[in-house]
Amino acid sequence: MSVIELLSSSPALFIGTCLVLGLAVGSFLNVVIYRVPIMLDRQWREQCAELAASQQASAGPSSGATVSRPNATEPPAATERFNLVVPFSACPSCKTPITAMQNIPILSYLILKGRCASCGKPIGVRYPLVEGLTGLLSAAVAWKFGFGGPALAALVLTWFLVALTFIDVDHQLLPDNLTLPLVWIGLLLSLWGPQPGGAPVPVDMRASIIGAIGGYVSLWSVYHVFRLLTGKEGMGYGDFKLFAALGAWLGWKMLLPIILIAAAVGAVVGIVMLATRGQSRATPIAFGPFLAAAGWLMLMFGQELVTGYLGLFAPHL
Repeated sequence: MSVIELLSSSPALFIGTCLVLGLAVGSFLNVVIYRVPIMLDRQWREQCAELAASQQASAGPSSGATVSRPNATEPPAATERFNLVVPFSACPSCKTPITAMQNIPILSYLILKGRCASCGKPIGVRYPLVEGLTGLLSAAVAWKFGFGGPALAALVLTWFLVALTFIDVDHQLLPDNLTLPLVWIGLLLSLWGPQPGGAPVPVDMRASIIGAIGGYVSLWSVYHVFRLLTGKEGMGYGDFKLFAALGAWLGWKMLLPIILIAAAVGAVVGIVMLATRGQSRATPIAFGPFLAAAGWLMLMFGQELVTGYLGLFAPHL
């Protein structure tokens, strides 16, 4: 019996496999969450430096502009490669490389008692948290969808949403190099249309395209209306793109439940933060995590919720 036949014939084995796979993916997502913002910051700094250099060159010495020259005492600009692969993971405190045996999801953290094996400094609890959360969500997807293409698609969406959630919490940033691929993947999956059995992903092409457009335009409109009325920016463009991605994956019918759940939970969290932390109303709160959580809930239970809600009015129609 092949591996595919074994996984398809045993739901428990498939769920366990997705749990272990999710733990491993969660370990990689920790790298994504930490490094992607740094990579973007370096790209932006390089672009600014190139722009400044081109402006100085175009101005020329005859215009009276001062052209700066490198100072021999200044440290050279960072030229080492920095991406999702290199450099290898290391302790933030002592810079000692982390070995493969020290990088086993959750287990290594427990064995090391949450401390670096070299310097003994504490390891952030965020790392096992992301690994455990990704593993549990992956197992839940496997339980909900069973073996097949819809489960694979739902796993990919789940992993993207986990990474985007924690990046937005840390930096109030939803990077284009994650949100835009998520939009395109959702649109491409719609080419295969709904699968037998009524799985929520992928949706048909019409629902996906309308969902992507509606998701972006709706929040874009709210953003500009809010700015015209208050003179402030209520959200970022990354929120528009994430909502568009959810529309592309789940279809336009899920947009309203997603935004209602996200707004309601966000309002509750904001009130709690005002009451417990003494923060002002002007304190920005990342909206991406609420969109991501609402989108995942609708991925898992959206069809049942919408059907049940409409069923309340069926006897009166």
